[in-house]
Amino acid sequence: MEDKKEQIVDVRSVVEAVSAEDDEVPIYEVESLCMRCHENGVTRLMLTLIPHFRKILLSAFECPHCGERNNEVQFAGELQPRGCCYTLKVPAGDPQVPELDFEIPPEAQRGSLSTIEGILSRAADGLEVLQDERRKVDPKTAEALDQFLEKLRACATGSSSFTFIVDDPAGNSFIENPHAPSSDPWLSLKFYERTPEQQEALGYVVGPSQEGDFQEGDPNETVNPVSDGVSVEPHGSVGARAGRRAIAQGNTDQIAEALCRYTSPEELKPGGSTSNKAKRIIVHVENIEDLNRDVIKSDSACVNIPEVELELASGTLGGMVTTIEGLVTKIRETLERVHGFTFGDGLEEGRKGKWQEFSTRMNKLLELEEPWTLIIDDALANSFVSPITDDLKDDTQLTSEEYERSWEQNEEFGLNDMDTSSADAAYNAS
Repeated sequence: MEDKKEQIVDVRSVVEAVSAEDDEVPIYEVESLCMRCHENGVTRLMLTLIPHFRKILLSAFECPHCGERNNEVQFAGELQPRGCCYTLKVPAGDPQVPELDFEIPPEAQRGSLSTIEGILSRAADGLEVLQDERRKVDPKTAEALDQFLEKLRACATGSSSFTFIVDDPAGNSFIENPHAPSSDPWLSLKFYERTPEQQEALGYVVGPSQEGDFQEGDPNETVNPVSDGVSVEPHGSVGARAGRRAIAQGNTDQIAEALCRYTSPEELKPGGSTSNKAKRIIVHVENIEDLNRDVIKSDSACVNIPEVELELASGTLGGMVTTIEGLVTKIRETLERVHGFTFGDGLEEGRKGKWQEFSTRMNKLLELEEPWTLIIDDALANSFVSPITDDLKDDTQLTSEEYERSWEQNEEFGLNDMDTSSADAAYNAS
């Protein structure tokens, strides 16, 4: 009995323990109030690290008085720089079944490691808890809810087609891609900048303005002005070098505007006006000079390497200034971090072999055992790859083409609903 009392500590001690870098954190027990019987129960907390993923905090509550039990998973590491939104379209045999207008708020289900079936089944069980009392008080509402629960459980079992969306401003949620490293035609992922309201909800101090996003460069460092008189001063050694080379090669207007903002020497935020057309850049990589080409990849660019069947959607990796070698290395490290915790002994041999083969093929890209192709498709034309010749026309391994954006691309970036007529009229009037 005395040993059990010694294990029960205050909340502050637990917070200090889980915040430490010590990997061997014991299980802590904290007295906490049971919301069912209002007696004191015990919450057990354990910090653990999922290899190649993140630190998570496991908590389990148990009340010895009424038997109430629940558990929860929380991320104990840092918040991600941007929010993420997964959209999964689940097909079924009957495509005529209408989707449910159903949303699970963040406070309804805390962090958990589950399946889509488990999340929907848990939501249905929660809605069904008070059905007996509801039938006595409001039979019509209870009947309508029974019909809704039937449809919800049909979605959970895969009998009905539906769209499953996970929107996480913290950026710590994840839906497994069973076809990885290949793309899943039913699963899409978008990253986005958090709103001030979302920042505040996550605990950040939000001021009246977000002027901190802009960082001033070295006032003594200048760049040749472009044709329309715009002068750009990027900072960061890699970014400055790539920017000067981009402007020197004649990519004046688009690249100069793309270099307006940096949040770090390696991360790029596009600025300036939106290009009227999209741009596709194709590089045939054959030698070490090609690997050393400077690359400006904006967060609106898709990356495709056909030889390894790799395709990254826009927003993946964010915007960056790097080289082709650095871009491939970053892609490999990111895939290992995101999908790495699925490489364990429980992974099927077929899928494990597929991942090992993919990793080998990615390494061969950097070893240049065979020529390969890098395609950067940027819907906003804010990306750039430097040529290896003085004249862009003499570089036969680098080609670029502009094309009209599709309606879906304009919709993704909000261009279909953008109306600048009032601003244009006010600008012309002045």
